[in-house]
Amino acid sequence: MPEQSGAPLERQFGDVRVPILVAMAGLPGSGKSTIAEILAGRLGATVISVDPIEAAILRAGIDANQPTGLAAYLVAETMAEQVLVSGHSVIVDAVNAVEPARLQWRDLADRCGVKLRVIETVCMDDALHEERLSKRSGLVAAYAVEQSVDEYVEWKGACASLPRVTVDTSQPLGANVEVALDFLEG
Repeated sequence: MPEQSGAPLERQFGDVRVPILVAMAGLPGSGKSTIAEILAGRLGATVISVDPIEAAILRAGIDANQPTGLAAYLVAETMAEQVLVSGHSVIVDAVNAVEPARLQWRDLADRCGVKLRVIETVCMDDALHEERLSKRSGLVAAYAVEQSVDEYVEWKGACASLPRVTVDTSQPLGANVEVALDFLEG
């Protein structure tokens, strides 16, 4: 094996990427999952989605009166931490409707020594948003605990300082993906 001790890290191990934690935020049906999946493909990141985790918790027979949403966020956090520690980027696909959920990702990024970026999705076209919600299907839709506009709190307090970009998903998908990528890479 050739000696590489004096070679720069890039030549020893190839393309070394610094992992990043991306937290999606927005109401159900606002386009978070679509954008998260495209970004993951472009960045080589892992998507961890809270909805299927909560659906599995409910499907396992845990009573819906229990804090299944909190449990799902904690499971997602544990999974995200494992991926980040292994040196890979993570995109967390979750509503992140309240400050404690949003700050959970800030704290995880701090623990793992990675940068955090928040991509908030909104759909300014109410008819389109309703149409998207009505077309949801499958296991996640069957068990989903949907948040309403009233439950999605304003970005104030400590979470207001998180690095965040907001995209209107009633606009073309390609344009929104480019805005998000520019934000992540900037």
